[in-house]
Amino acid sequence: MRELLRTTDQVLTSAVESLLIDAGIPHQILDRDFSVISGSINAFPIRILVADDYFPEARQLLKDAGMDRELPPDKN
Repeated sequence: MRELLRTTDQVLTSAVESLLIDAGIPHQILDRDFSVISGSINAFPIRILVADDYFPEARQLLKDAGMDRELPPDKN
């Protein structure tokens, strides 16, 4: 698994998750519950991970959806 995105934005998390589900890309959302429990101080980012084999496809999916400004620079 590889980190696709790290954010404190719950709406963005939901949108990205929906895109990944629709595309059939295996993923995990980490720290969502911890972020919500901590309140709305946005101190703990939510991490979205995708399977290594799907990472390029997931990045392209977000770019095509106009969310490329949310992506960290690709380290490859």
